Amino acid sequence: MRTPLSWLAGRYSLGARSVRLAALGSVVASIAIIVTGGIVRVTGSGLGCTDWPMCTGETLAPTAEMGVHGAIEFGNRLLTGALCAVVGWVIITARLQEKPMPAVLRGGWAQFWIVVLNAVVGGVTVWMRLSPYIVAAHFLAATLLLTASVYTWHAAYADADTRAGVDGAAGGAGGRLRSLSAALVAVTALLVVVGTLATGSGPHAGDSSDVPRMPFDWTAVTVVHGVLAAAVLVLAGALLSALPREHGFGAARRKAGAFLAVLLGQGVVGLVQSLTALPSLVVMLHLLGSALVWTGVLQVHFTLRRASFGPSDPLGGAPRPRARDAATHA
Repeated sequence: MRTPLSWLAGRYSLGARSVRLAALGSVVASIAIIVTGGIVRVTGSGLGCTDWPMCTGETLAPTAEMGVHGAIEFGNRLLTGALCAVVGWVIITARLQEKPMPAVLRGGWAQFWIVVLNAVVGGVTVWMRLSPYIVAAHFLAATLLLTASVYTWHAAYADADTRAGVDGAAGGAGGRLRSLSAALVAVTALLVVVGTLATGSGPHAGDSSDVPRMPFDWTAVTVVHGVLAAAVLVLAGALLSALPREHGFGAARRKAGAFLAVLLGQGVVGLVQSLTALPSLVVMLHLLGSALVWTGVLQVHFTLRRASFGPSDPLGGAPRPRARDAATHA
């Protein structure tokens, strides 16, 4: 059965650069939705719109009486529409490539459904009057969207390299490096989750009214969060030290170095916010940092796997034979 996309694909084609730019746009938009969600939270605008999907029981948009809180919350909702447009463009550009980009297309559709999920969780957050557990789920859903967008961005380059015949690196150290990289991703993910517990136990409830907090000791959760951050730092340093300077691991080394720099900056911001009673601006910077840290660790992981396995699959797998090898075995 022909679809509008298949009809378009039969008449128009786009270059690889278009899909790379679209995928990068989805990463930027995913980070923006995390940061603007933080703005909603620290300004106490979480219930600026008192209902969902309407802003109130009678109006789609906020009224003048709702003031700046209604405008901030509604603006965050509008950004979801812009995000849908960006994700739609990723899907279209991937579909209109002369040669198929199945990994990019899968990533684009995954983003679409995660955006739908995130919108529903956002609605439940309003209905549950900013339950800290649902707020944490909302943030984690946004992080899941960022994961899919980074995967798609990476896949756009991996597919292009596959068509160009780029090979993966050789060497017996690949398995050990991949294990170290996977451990780095796992501990970073745990760091992000514990960060939601620290936020849910802290003073920024997202609204000026009396919103219940998670029943954890904020100081204890913050200490655990700091210990996990130190573990991520150690793992990142170990990975950078273990990465060879040759055999095609140059890109992975550069991204591991950039990740370490971002991680150190995020640690400084986290320390400042803990020692200065969580000022709103520093909290927002920490949210931006968390998005950049997660983006960085995924980039390191995906790049290392591509260096080990070759570009046949952004998440790794048996490398495809090069054209000359295929001819030899034909």
